[in-house]
Amino acid sequence: MFDTVRDDLRATLDEIRAAGLHKPERVIGTPQSATVEVTRGGRPGEVLNFCANNYLGLADHPEVIAAAHEALGRWGYGMASVRFICGTQEVHKELEARLSAFLGQEDTILYSSCFDANGGVFETLLGAEDAVISDALNHASIIDGIRLSKARRFRYANRDLADLEAQLKEATAGGARRKLIVTDGVFSMDGYVAPLAEICDLADRYDAMVMVDDSHAVGFVGPGGRGTPELHGVMDRVDIITGTLGKALGGASGGYVAARAEIVALLRQRSRPYLFSNTLAPVIAAASLKVLDLLESADDLRVRLAENTALFRSRMTEAGFDILPGDHAIAPVMIGDASEAGRMAELLLERGVYVIGFSYPVVPQGKARIRVQLSAAHSTEDVDRAVDAFIAARAELAG
Repeated sequence: MFDTVRDDLRATLDEIRAAGLHKPERVIGTPQSATVEVTRGGRPGEVLNFCANNYLGLADHPEVIAAAHEALGRWGYGMASVRFICGTQEVHKELEARLSAFLGQEDTILYSSCFDANGGVFETLLGAEDAVISDALNHASIIDGIRLSKARRFRYANRDLADLEAQLKEATAGGARRKLIVTDGVFSMDGYVAPLAEICDLADRYDAMVMVDDSHAVGFVGPGGRGTPELHGVMDRVDIITGTLGKALGGASGGYVAARAEIVALLRQRSRPYLFSNTLAPVIAAASLKVLDLLESADDLRVRLAENTALFRSRMTEAGFDILPGDHAIAPVMIGDASEAGRMAELLLERGVYVIGFSYPVVPQGKARIRVQLSAAHSTEDVDRAVDAFIAARAELAG
């Protein structure tokens, strides 16, 4: 039987390669950092890393690593269980309490990933008599989570408040019992920030709840790094925040839902990814507590990241590159043509700058780009070198 299946799978893989959509996995021989060792042409070499979600440079921070070592000795390697059987340690409860306080929510529940967190919310809270109204550019985990629920589905154009209101009116007219607006806090391909204050105003007008996936914001967006609700002054008006420990908050793995107490209580009883997945490794929970200590004790990392972002965006704009507007550390360099974006990424790697080209279906047709992600771990010289490499690669492409 598998001989037939093998031929079909090989044909599909060939189609993916022919369309220029194949995603090779480069092997890194060092810890995640501003500079990493990547094998090129069969030989390892150091390159500047401008494509990681390591926004605050904490993935190899010595204090975070020390906290992880200490946690291994105290709490062990793994729990070998789910939370409600014998998978809950003091360190898990402590992290949930700290995240709740940090994000201004009543309670928090940990998941093995934010993908699982988003996968566990909608089915638990919404039934066939309810409605979910989702931004068109929301993360795949939100889309998949919504598919698991029986709720009626409405979609509004990215950050389009008029369209959002139209969808809310339709959901209300249809007799929806509960209405949930869901949006990314920061949209990962564009670096655009959701207009949360206006979204909350519409939620109040149409008696809807608001959910934000703030994975690309928590830790460094907002005056205290508490994310887009803090940035827009709506921390007390957002009902559900999902996020990850795998980006700015240390870069390991794990996710969470921080929300109203009753929502979290129901998730603990009914959310399938929580009930049937092993507990977050205690070493990650303990290291995440150290990350929160670092964030709450100083803002130097956030300041450094903002400075690097501003420098990169200004220098690239002065050099004539098309960068989507904004001040987020995601700085998409628009190329347009998919093959050209891929070729530019290869040329940049040859010049010691590691970035990735994104094309359809990850982004719309004709909107291929190189998504540059800045980090607090980058030096000014790193940023300047990256810009110079872009200029050189563009000149080579032009022939």
